[in-house]
Amino acid sequence: MMRKIRCKWCNLKNEVYVKYHDEEWCRPNFSDAYLFEMLILESFQAGLSWECVLNKREYFRRAFDNFDIEKIIKYDNAKIEMLLSDEKIIRNKLKINATISNAKIFKSIVLEFSSFYEYLKQFAKDEIIYEIGKATNEVSDAISNDLKKRGMKFVGSTIIYSFLQAVGIIYSHENDCFLYKGEYL
Repeated sequence: MMRKIRCKWCNLKNEVYVKYHDEEWCRPNFSDAYLFEMLILESFQAGLSWECVLNKREYFRRAFDNFDIEKIIKYDNAKIEMLLSDEKIIRNKLKINATISNAKIFKSIVLEFSSFYEYLKQFAKDEIIYEIGKATNEVSDAISNDLKKRGMKFVGSTIIYSFLQAVGIIYSHENDCFLYKGEYL
């Protein structure tokens, strides 16, 4: 049986990573709940590897009330302290506080545009961007700058670029990957 060739970055020894690569990364998923989860997870990636965050994803889901934005908006100091003591997640106070404030801004964007995807479309023009080997582009720069103006933290252009790949706005499977040019697009 022939083994599937995957993007070089995918650690084939990590089943969670392989499953993410094969079934989720670069696949269009524009529900607000998914976009919020991925934006939060990507913000925790800052300074770390995506594999590290992905390995803790289920713990993040439990710790952050399954990324329920209404609950996260209401987190108080007691909840923040509980998160800071949770050894199964990334315990960075700045990132935890940013998650709460970013949730409020995310919600305000949803109220303004009717969905977060509608907000993203003003930058991405409702088209899938095909590119490989980049860490930022004009779209990620523009979204990052706008989110920062709105007060979001941990949303630099590289983080936003990774986010756009994760949710399927940027399609970056490598030329020799079995998913190149989208088996599912």
